Amino acid sequence: MTRADRVEIGGVRIKPGTSADIRLEISETYTGDKICIPLRVIRAKQDGPAVFVTAAIHGDEINGTGIIHDFLFGDAFQLSTGMLILAPVVNVFGFEAHERYLPDRRDLNRSFPGSRKGSLASRFAHILMTEIVGHCDYGIDLHTAAAQRTNFPNVRADLTDPGARKLAEAFGCMLVVDGKGPVGSFRREATKRGCPTIILEAGEPWKIEPGVLQIGVQGIRNVLTALNMVEGKQVAPPFLAKIRNTSWIRATVGGILKFHVSPGDFVEPGQPIVTNYSILGVEQNSLSSAGSGIILGMTTLPAVKPGEPICHVATLTPKQLKRYRDKLAAAKTDPHAQVHSDLATSVDVVEAG
Repeated sequence: MTRADRVEIGGVRIKPGTSADIRLEISETYTGDKICIPLRVIRAKQDGPAVFVTAAIHGDEINGTGIIHDFLFGDAFQLSTGMLILAPVVNVFGFEAHERYLPDRRDLNRSFPGSRKGSLASRFAHILMTEIVGHCDYGIDLHTAAAQRTNFPNVRADLTDPGARKLAEAFGCMLVVDGKGPVGSFRREATKRGCPTIILEAGEPWKIEPGVLQIGVQGIRNVLTALNMVEGKQVAPPFLAKIRNTSWIRATVGGILKFHVSPGDFVEPGQPIVTNYSILGVEQNSLSSAGSGIILGMTTLPAVKPGEPICHVATLTPKQLKRYRDKLAAAKTDPHAQVHSDLATSVDVVEAG
């Protein structure tokens, strides 16, 4: 996209070769004071792609906030072409209240593309689509698992879109889950609008986890490098698994769980996943993997009722499992080793008996 000499976001004009901190107005308080989200906009002298990076669309998912913070204040980078829009906290309402949703209990990430005259969530979504997506060619949206869960780092993207596929492959996660995204989600509507957008799902809500920050910061750099916006070398993962099917293992009885796997582990058919004990310590049942796969996410709450989700498994064929396992073992260094260790501490893992 070729841009005019000046780009205007939130009423602020950003000339080539300049940067600006912008307070983008999205609503008002009961007393009529403005409510704004903070943006950092960086524009290179030379024209090129425009990319947004957003975090905390769900107000309790703050790993992405930490990623953007570390990206800005970690190793120095020089934007050689294009424009970068960074929004470390989108849902300021939820961020302030340590909650996922907006004050009206609507999910902002199910409210896109929004409407200028709709609900609070709809108006908010409309502003984001106009003021951020409307100026960009690509997007990265940073997420974590929902409450009482953790996710092994994975990218989610509509791989039928060439731009989204390019970003997903460049980011550097070992797992890419293929799909358009839920109806009304930010990445689905941004991609539909012509701004291919991917999301990173990693870690837990209410936390900023060092291993997740490492993956996220490197992922942003990888994408900008692939788009020739910054100089550098992309860091590739030991393997890249593109996943189309996932499934949840759910509790069949109530009780206390003892896990036999961690996020990111490979599993084979019949491999024990979790053992359920009564509150007095009597073993009730053991749940096993139905097929080959990788542990994509897990509950972090060991007490369950029947039907509650325990473990999210990304499906692999036996050949894929062997190939990816061999590649991981053959890698001299595992860039996901630290995050695997960090996420494993979120659950009580025991050896299967």
